[in-house]
Amino acid sequence: MGKIAPSILSADFADLAAEVERVRPQADLLHVDVMDGHFVPVLTIGAPVVRCLRPRTDLYLDCHLMVNNPGDLLDDFAKAGADSCTVHVELGDPRPLFDRMRAHGMRVGLVHNPETPLDAVLPYLEEIDLLLFMSVNPGWGGQAFIPKVLDKVREARRIVDDRGLAVELEIDGGINTETAALAASAGADILVAGSAIFRAPDPLEAARAIRECAWPTS
Repeated sequence: MGKIAPSILSADFADLAAEVERVRPQADLLHVDVMDGHFVPVLTIGAPVVRCLRPRTDLYLDCHLMVNNPGDLLDDFAKAGADSCTVHVELGDPRPLFDRMRAHGMRVGLVHNPETPLDAVLPYLEEIDLLLFMSVNPGWGGQAFIPKVLDKVREARRIVDDRGLAVELEIDGGINTETAALAASAGADILVAGSAIFRAPDPLEAARAIRECAWPTS
């Protein structure tokens, strides 16, 4: 069975702890989108929000750093209680960042954008815990799913399995009850969903429906 990661980018920040608690029964981890207004045009949240959220939930906090200088933020996120940070391969050699994350006891994630070839992340597969596929262009919630990303997921699934690596494959962007099954069939282990969960009339039921569509229990 795979995992559901509600993205708090689409939650009501004025009542964030309650929003998280609403989806807790169907959430395996929380996805935290951090944007600096430079790497992507949008400015969102930082380590202070993670620090405030940490005492209010025991869910795993998976922090996706869409920022120009992630190395400047890793210490703050570790101290705030992040369980993992995910950095973009588009910024250059991520190995020094991996070392920093390991030193803080965090798990290591690597992400690439829809137009970035899979070859860009393959050299790092044995050094990471999580490989994140963006299935929209990063920067905004509510975008439409980009189907061609599934080809990269399938190939990564084959490579990870052939090498016997303990790397989870995560996909983020446009995940809903229609695309969840496609992503899971391609080999994704973790589905990130934001607007499809938090902007639904019943967020808990929306998360449950996405899980059922991806990994039917009957």
